[in-house]
Amino acid sequence: MAAPDFWDDPQGAQDLMRKAKGCQEGIEQYQSLEKEHGELETMIAFIEEGEADFESELIQGVKDLWDDLEKVKLATLLKGPYDRNNAILSIHAGTGGLDAQDWAKMLLRMYTRWAESRGFKVKILDLIQDPEAGIKSVTLMIEGENAYGFLRAEKGVHRLVRISPFDASGKRHTSFASVDVMPEIDEQVEINIKPTDLRIDTYRSSGAGGQHVNKTDSAVRITHLPTGIVVQCQNERSQHSNKDTAMAVLKAKLVELKERENKERIEDLQGEYSQIAWGSQIRSYVFNPYSLVKDHRTNVEVGNTQSVMDGDLDIFINEYLRKDNTKLN
Repeated sequence: MAAPDFWDDPQGAQDLMRKAKGCQEGIEQYQSLEKEHGELETMIAFIEEGEADFESELIQGVKDLWDDLEKVKLATLLKGPYDRNNAILSIHAGTGGLDAQDWAKMLLRMYTRWAESRGFKVKILDLIQDPEAGIKSVTLMIEGENAYGFLRAEKGVHRLVRISPFDASGKRHTSFASVDVMPEIDEQVEINIKPTDLRIDTYRSSGAGGQHVNKTDSAVRITHLPTGIVVQCQNERSQHSNKDTAMAVLKAKLVELKERENKERIEDLQGEYSQIAWGSQIRSYVFNPYSLVKDHRTNVEVGNTQSVMDGDLDIFINEYLRKDNTKLN
């Protein structure tokens, strides 16, 4: 990085800086664990000399060290080609009317809280709100080391059971929302997309109104004709920026679909794109008649539904990664 010609290749320089940052974070993690271990050894020495006041602090310290060590160990399970990349996460309200749209909004808050707790940046690329309640869909860019590696565990249908706040009779309702997760693709990865395979439409961005409402057709929708994949972006200020962002999302979808279907080339992808099949929920969130969140792939259960909705998802993600790693080995 100190070489005089380092910035002659800006993309290569940024890629190297990203790798250097990853190495530095790994070193800092190790040094932090080593420091925690040293402090625990010091406490043990004090306790052996009769300082019993350190016992409760030692017990908590051992627990904290174990938790931190588990996080580092789990990161080593992320061996996929795109696991270290940023993640593009989309939420779509499913069957259930206003309840489903409200559920999609709750999931948006949940994933935002999870990302922020890890120090990840969250950027809304596209958001379609309902004037009455909730959101119909949202697409997020979540930036951080291993963001895709962790969040790919969340891809699937999420089911909610609760007393509906929109039902005057107080009946229990079941709502569904789908979560799709793709890796952000580096510009160095060459993806051959024929211009003739794309239909690009522009339209006016939706907004809350007032002086900031968008009065031009700056929102962009791109359809990949061979697969039927549709992406859109309306949250950037210009049509050009929205188009670039929508193309980035399209590339991510195509690469993810290519990997899933074991195709060698993007051109080999044909047929109608199906995002996620309904009826195959990966997780159920039950608020009534009891409180329980259960992951149907790993059988992990959590009784504190509020903590989960506040972004405490690591127990589900970690167990999925362990199971997935065992399956691959």
